[in-house]
Amino acid sequence: MDKKAIEEAVIPALEALGAFLVEVSISADNDIEIVIEKDEGSISWDDCSAVDRLVHERFSQDEEDYSLTVSSAGLDRPLKTLRQLQKALGSKVDVRFRGGRRLIATLSAADEHSVTLAYTALEAVEGKKRKEKVEHCEPIALDQINSITPYIELD
Repeated sequence: MDKKAIEEAVIPALEALGAFLVEVSISADNDIEIVIEKDEGSISWDDCSAVDRLVHERFSQDEEDYSLTVSSAGLDRPLKTLRQLQKALGSKVDVRFRGGRRLIATLSAADEHSVTLAYTALEAVEGKKRKEKVEHCEPIALDQINSITPYIELD
């Protein structure tokens, strides 16, 4: 199976559904996983089913011998595309940097090269004995980041 051919087949159908492609992965055993997301709202069972039907219509399972999984990006998966990042604007995210540092912050801006993160940190302030909360809002280049995932707070 050819990843590019799958992408070209599903992207127009996804656009018609108000959705977009996050990722296509193909294992050595020809297990295909297609991950999709919507600009507004959530991916439904019908959305996944429509993409599944489309792939099976375009690519013969008998000739290609593949298995197919179509799913939504899910809350536990890293945000991989600019559209996902833009959809998450204003939300809390868990950012893991190269080198191991981790930060929980609000995603306030995103473009193809960087994200802007707003967060509060306890820091030493000159003239004060105790650390104080200091607000930060800083742009960070995407090449400094390993992953960005949605942060879920359970009350």
